Amino acid sequence: MIVPKAEPEAHDRRSLHERIAADLRDDIMSGELPPGTNLPSTAQLRTRFDASNATVQKALQLLKDEGLVVGRAGAAVTVREHRQRTMRPAASLTPAAAGETFPWLTEAAKHGAHARITLLDVAETRPPADVRTALGLPEDGAALLRSQILLIDDEPAELVKSYYPLGIARSTPLADRHRIKGGTPALLTELGHPPRRSVDRVSARVPTQEQFQALRLPSSLPVLCTLRVVYTDHGRPVEATAMVKAGHLYELQYEFVPE
Repeated sequence: MIVPKAEPEAHDRRSLHERIAADLRDDIMSGELPPGTNLPSTAQLRTRFDASNATVQKALQLLKDEGLVVGRAGAAVTVREHRQRTMRPAASLTPAAAGETFPWLTEAAKHGAHARITLLDVAETRPPADVRTALGLPEDGAALLRSQILLIDDEPAELVKSYYPLGIARSTPLADRHRIKGGTPALLTELGHPPRRSVDRVSARVPTQEQFQALRLPSSLPVLCTLRVVYTDHGRPVEATAMVKAGHLYELQYEFVPE
């Protein structure tokens, strides 16, 4: 009888300061080190990770560059306030009532943050393959693109690219180069295509050059990518949106009920 060889144990090839930063980052994201809390002292971190003072300082500098902690010479390093944000995708799907602001802005305001949206581009273009598939477009099919950057406290939070079938978007406010009052859910409803169902596909990826620059990322940490397809009556897709967030600053919260 031939006994199969055991798989070799995986080895973490990252440098020690990157591994220290990863463990501390997890403590911050999980709430073990909540906003305003002091990180363990340099001496404590040296003991915990069997590392030199210089290595610990390099790890802390990574977290500072990522905007997760703040500190100055002679003072404790603390977790920044209001950095880890929980995004509730369902909150952005409800059309805004008449006279109310876009739901995403309202959601951010609940947490004491100032949020705004900057429109980057509106154009007819050939979408990526996953968007073409979602919208049922042919290989050379085109759609209307609305590209935006969402900012919280003047820092980039999310890069958003929304695509609409030309038969729905042409000659409507979707094609205008200005923000849509109340958001696209309200406009789609007004145009006779009320959002009935949305399907999200979420993945973690290495940021592209565009995403790296738009989100002002400090390193190649993964980004959270969501492809959301919105359907109206009879299962017709009316919108496909690619949303990209910094993976070390945001988490997504979904709520479910038994079917």
